[in-house]
Amino acid sequence: MSRAKLLLLVSFLAPTIASPILAAAPAQDKAMRHSETVSDHAVVPKELIGAWTLVRCDNVYPDGHRVELYGPHPEGMWLIDAQGDYMMQIVRAKRMPFAVNDKSKGTADEYRAASMDSNAHFGHVSADANVMHSHILRASFPNWDGKSGDSSYTIHGDELTYSVAKPSSGAAEGAHGEVVWRRVRS
Repeated sequence: MSRAKLLLLVSFLAPTIASPILAAAPAQDKAMRHSETVSDHAVVPKELIGAWTLVRCDNVYPDGHRVELYGPHPEGMWLIDAQGDYMMQIVRAKRMPFAVNDKSKGTADEYRAASMDSNAHFGHVSADANVMHSHILRASFPNWDGKSGDSSYTIHGDELTYSVAKPSSGAAEGAHGEVVWRRVRS
């Protein structure tokens, strides 16, 4: 199956996959999610809905230099449904496998690399004007569970770019995050 067909298939399956995941969240998250999504669902711009593939994910410094957080040519997918529920995953393109083929028996270095080389979360996104509002229900980085934030964003053609004011991964003072996605077209 071609990558484009696979991505299209995943975009159609996303609501089916997301529903059981969201249903499995603890009761307090369900209540929190319900109160937020009832009001936020009305403000999901049509331009955000769909499947997106990652172009880049960098920290950008005041002097203009960039640090590629997931190395050159990172891979990722971001699926956003019509209600603003989303699933996102970003991974380093070249990752080292664990020496032992058992993820419960990795070394400290293997666990660190696995953590730093991937980022996954799901939650809700909405937007108004050029500001995207996100609420993360669960994330591979547990410090993000339950966090909300706003990011400026632009869409030019099939590319969506958003900024993260204070990146949580390896950024010195003054740096901001920049994430670029390309819309998957069928």
